[in-house]
Amino acid sequence: IILLDQRGSGRSKPPASLEQNTTWDLVEDIERLRQHLEIDKWLVFGGSWGSTLLSLRSSTHPERVKGLILRGIFTLRKSELDFFYQNGASHLFPEAWEEYLAPIPENERGDMVQAYHSRLNSEDEATRLTAAKAWSKWELTTSRLHMDPEVISKAAEDDWANAFARIENHYFVNEGFMRQGQLLEKQSIDKIRHIPCVIVQGRYDVVCPATTAYELKKAWPEAELQIVPDAGHSSMEPGTSKRLVEATEKFAAL
Repeated sequence: IILLDQRGSGRSKPPASLEQNTTWDLVEDIERLRQHLEIDKWLVFGGSWGSTLLSLRSSTHPERVKGLILRGIFTLRKSELDFFYQNGASHLFPEAWEEYLAPIPENERGDMVQAYHSRLNSEDEATRLTAAKAWSKWELTTSRLHMDPEVISKAAEDDWANAFARIENHYFVNEGFMRQGQLLEKQSIDKIRHIPCVIVQGRYDVVCPATTAYELKKAWPEAELQIVPDAGHSSMEPGTSKRLVEATEKFAAL
């Protein structure tokens, strides 16, 4: 099992850096890692933003991919971002939404992603951290069907929240450095259509709602879509983790 901390996150340095940090930089980082490890073809596995990145990576280097396991499909379209960060999930988690709104003045709330962007890149450290913690807490609070206080507490950690929020927001304001809807275009799907793929999607995922996974399935009928009836967004929810393990074992013989 090979795990990668993308630029600016985890153990990658410098932490929370946005310089030379684009989708296409990451795609080539993954390819360089494959070459460094001298792996001819591999099974790739990613969820949420990872599903975006690995779909793009696979369409760029399809000859190096044995199979795909994708979870919580996210294609970074404006409609998806608006649902979670502007008007949608807010109706399901009103108390958490109020905390997410708190750092942003009312006259800037018409574009929450952009309003957070200015604060996450402020020269004032206190402003950056306040925004980073609120942004991170919103996502962690809404990621599971049953809230986990221990998971949510991660948002209070300065370094983790700063990297998580700044990098995520950076990709959003730049539209993922790709065309709107690019991952669902026929020309994109055709490059990976031959690759065996299992898509695992939580029915009650409000971070990356099931409609996107369903649209991907319609564009790519050869892929197998599994809807988990009692799960949200997290890969750690029992029903989702069970399906992911089963998919991995299915592909073990490839």
